[in-house]
Amino acid sequence: MRAAKLLPALALALTLQGCIRYEFDHELWLRVDGSGTVAVSGRPELWAAFKGLAAENDRAAEQAARERFERSGLRVRRTRVSRRDGRSYMLVTADFDDVNRLSGTPAFPDLKIALRRRGERLELEGAWTRPPGTPEVSRDDRQGLVAVRFHLPSKVYSHRNAIGGVERGNIIGWRGELGPALDGQPLAFGASLDSRSILWSTVGLFAAAIALALALVAATLILVVRAGRKPPGATAS
Repeated sequence: MRAAKLLPALALALTLQGCIRYEFDHELWLRVDGSGTVAVSGRPELWAAFKGLAAENDRAAEQAARERFERSGLRVRRTRVSRRDGRSYMLVTADFDDVNRLSGTPAFPDLKIALRRRGERLELEGAWTRPPGTPEVSRDDRQGLVAVRFHLPSKVYSHRNAIGGVERGNIIGWRGELGPALDGQPLAFGASLDSRSILWSTVGLFAAAIALALALVAATLILVVRAGRKPPGATAS
């Protein structure tokens, strides 16, 4: 009976853990060559505070964000404004050719990020920080969480204090409180990963296994053919 009473509470706890919501976040899908996709989502006043992008209405905000991302060299896939708990949240998704070129662009004045090769590994490092001179946010709108998250393409060897460590699908992320982020506290991140993508490493393993299997078949056929060519009554020496 006691275990039965605990099950609903456990189910609720698991649900809450899997439903973390962010007031502003960056999510990046990286490839080992540095290209990838980025999705930025947040409330309009936070777009203004962190990126200096302010607009009179949702349509104007979407247009301004699209223009700023394209001016920064990205290819915008989608812009969308949705509602959550009666508040607007704008999402912009775009592709980029080199993650190292994002920092300091009109779309990312708040993001410092670098992906560098060191031997057989790639080193990811950077920080997300509110830039100076952007509009202030009222005290009532400073509650909630912010995050920077990555979907990494290869084995992760180490990370710097990522929340939750390396999750399924090689997802790794950092989060913090909105209030300190608005006060200028940086959200630093970093990780060390393999320079070979998981996909191509898997393809290479399959190719090696197939090559080995073909070699074994070929060797067997050669032995069979040689055995068939021996004259009747011949014995092995």
